[in-house]
Amino acid sequence: MPARKPEITATMLLQAYAIGIFPMARSRDDPRLIWLNPKQRGILPLDGFHLPRRLLRTVRAGAFDVSCDRDFLGVIAGCATPMPDRTDTWINAEIVRLFGELFDVGRVHTVECRLDGVLVGGLYGVSLGGAFFGESMFSFVTDASKVALVHLVARLRLGGYSLLDTQFITGHLSRFGAKEIPRDEYKARLAEAIEQPAVWLPTPDPDILAAECRAIAGKNPL
Repeated sequence: MPARKPEITATMLLQAYAIGIFPMARSRDDPRLIWLNPKQRGILPLDGFHLPRRLLRTVRAGAFDVSCDRDFLGVIAGCATPMPDRTDTWINAEIVRLFGELFDVGRVHTVECRLDGVLVGGLYGVSLGGAFFGESMFSFVTDASKVALVHLVARLRLGGYSLLDTQFITGHLSRFGAKEIPRDEYKARLAEAIEQPAVWLPTPDPDILAAECRAIAGKNPL
């Protein structure tokens, strides 16, 4: 009988992130994980985030009730929900298990957007030192995921983070200033970031958060 492969643990997952490797599944129904280490890595510079004025107005209007770390399962389920342009997902049961364990120990964080108490958008990712690894986001109504991203960036900036890893680049992220850098440069930035002290701020003072959003928009008027 062939030897059974050892189960991947949450600790192993963090060790992989610390050296620039991350997992995905080929599909929802495939129980296996593949490990990725792309030659070009997507990042979203925290000091070069592009916040359009229209989106700033949406954020300031408070159309969404924004919270953090309240509903990991709801957020990851939203990220795995089929969409017109994406009928399958790389989030399988093993991903849910591993990231759920990291959420329980404060290494995974979520940003949630609700309308009338209903979760309509959000994102989740891994926090390690001064690095945040964005995993996935979703939106069931216009601007929900964008507002979640703005709140994430503001919190990371206020908390002393220096690296926001997006893994890959999409057209959606490019509009906010995301770019690709070579693997070696990414790993150098990663090694420096994970040694930095940073604090996740789930509920920063609303006035301070609003001021940070205005500061981002002022640096990058679009």
